[in-house]
Amino acid sequence: QVQLVESGGGLVQAGGSLRLSCAASGRTFSSYAMGWFRQAPGKEREFVAAISWSGDNTYYADSVKGRFTISRDNAKNTVALQMNSLKPEDTAVYYCAAASISGDSGRYYYVNLKWYDYWGQGTQVTVSS
Repeated sequence: QVQLVESGGGLVQAGGSLRLSCAASGRTFSSYAMGWFRQAPGKEREFVAAISWSGDNTYYADSVKGRFTISRDNAKNTVALQMNSLKPEDTAVYYCAAASISGDSGRYYYVNLKWYDYWGQGTQVTVSS
């Protein structure tokens, strides 16, 4: 069992930055791949970024590539999402999720929310124009 708690959301102007953090409970955190997803009002939840259990592999949605960076600290049971050059279209509730995906699995598994077993409650990110 893994419990996830997100923090760091807020209101920021376009072009600004935010850093989201996800704290995980459970001694097996380091065995899970971690992902960030987001859901805007009236839209489906979508993939943002993911990182393998070791941190060796990272994956990004095309819409955030070059602006967002995912990282993890297995010693502290945390995963972070650094978001730079934010745009109004980045406004959404951001969710942290954990998945039992092996390190050599392909991108397909990391970007699909159906493979994620545990989810946080989400944190609101609002980007004003």
